[in-house]
Amino acid sequence: MDSKEEGKNQTGINKYACACAAVASMISIIFGYDTGVMSGAMLFIKEDLKVNDTQVSVLAGILNVCALVGSLAAGRTSDFLGRRYTIVLASIIFLVGSVLMGYAPNYAVLLTGRCTAGIGVGYALMIAPVYSAEISSPKSRGFLTSLPELGISTGILSGYLANYFMAELPLKLGWRLMLGIAAVPSLGLAIGILKMPESPRWLVMQGRLGDAEKILLRVSNTREEAEIRYRDIKIAAGIDEDCNEDVVKPPSNTHGGGVWKELLLRPTPAVRWMLLATIGIHFFEHATGIEAVMLFSPRILKKAGVTSKDKLLLATVGVGITKLTFMALSTLLIDRVGRRPLLLTSTTGMIVALTGLGFGLTMVEHAKERLFWALNLSLVATYTFVAFFNIGVAPVTWVYPAEIFPLKLRAQGASIGVAVNRGTNAAISISFIPIYKAITIGGAFFMFAGISVVAWIFFYFLLPETKGKPLEEMEMLFTRGGRSKSKNAGIEAQPVG
Repeated sequence: MDSKEEGKNQTGINKYACACAAVASMISIIFGYDTGVMSGAMLFIKEDLKVNDTQVSVLAGILNVCALVGSLAAGRTSDFLGRRYTIVLASIIFLVGSVLMGYAPNYAVLLTGRCTAGIGVGYALMIAPVYSAEISSPKSRGFLTSLPELGISTGILSGYLANYFMAELPLKLGWRLMLGIAAVPSLGLAIGILKMPESPRWLVMQGRLGDAEKILLRVSNTREEAEIRYRDIKIAAGIDEDCNEDVVKPPSNTHGGGVWKELLLRPTPAVRWMLLATIGIHFFEHATGIEAVMLFSPRILKKAGVTSKDKLLLATVGVGITKLTFMALSTLLIDRVGRRPLLLTSTTGMIVALTGLGFGLTMVEHAKERLFWALNLSLVATYTFVAFFNIGVAPVTWVYPAEIFPLKLRAQGASIGVAVNRGTNAAISISFIPIYKAITIGGAFFMFAGISVVAWIFFYFLLPETKGKPLEEMEMLFTRGGRSKSKNAGIEAQPVG
């Protein structure tokens, strides 16, 4: 039965699957909180620990450097331990990092805590979308797989609010409480996720067919839908579709062995295209400047003319509200509109907003008197950029790689994308201050606008539409033989390799 027939069996989003994806997304809320709260905490850390701009840049970027390591390890770990226990591991690692940051008597301990938390982040960013994608039906996969990104937006706003309300605490206590309090939800998640089911696709790869079938019955809307998904998963795993045993001998390489060779050394043309699409979308998510805006928004707004610390933090809360609002909207649109339209519309808006922000900041920087119109333009452009980024690029970046790889390659293929994501994020975090000092802050955002143009071209030619496609049919979509099925709005995806 094809994907259209399967869709007819679905009456909506399965509540149990939605609850499972929501719980898994809590790890993203914790990460988002850390990102948001650090943007304001750095103002107080710099004052308390007497660190310079270089040390601030390293502190901002070290989380993503360490997340790169975590994400590369997460793929193999999740193939070995399972998706659920990998989320538990990510929560425990992040808990340890939060405790260290909350205690931090000096810069070295703070840096160690942030790096430890970064390893947990790397695990979380890989496993949450993969888990959500693997328990979802094709009709609701975009919505459920984008919940981790919605969680990040929720967490960032929570971090901004924590900055604002804890700003009046004593200097030595305030920023430590901001960072350390994340240990509480990390512990709660580590315990709560144990009540959630394992990914049925991972269970099939381990030969545990009976357990997988029971879970599919719970996360599907009808028995017929569950049977179709169960059959397709067995075929994808190399198991006879008519096999009715509860436990069978697992297929080869069920713990991730040999996967790197199939991904990097001897990939098929379809897998090569998937890998290129994954690396590209993760690279452009951060190369277009979102980390510069989210992490350094107080500094950007200060350059634009907002000088009061309270007003800076309040304006940053506005950035967080904008991010959350448009991220929530995108989760409702991604399965209706599709991945490509959201992605291309989002990138177009980002190009316009970044150009406006670059122009506004350039005028403010070179003006001899205060230009209120340039200040307003910079503020509007900042909010517009955040809005367009979160309506398309933000959710699709995490949904797309989690759904395109074959079952055996999915976890480690997604982990490569997350490693690129964190590496790019770290590069922007660490280099943004030196870049804007070298080419001016306005010039930095003109640079991001130019990168966004390249991103739009990449998305247009190399990312076919995946809306409504079962995970087991993705390989056909990324082959020459499946090209006719990858048309979107009259545009045919071009093969690579």
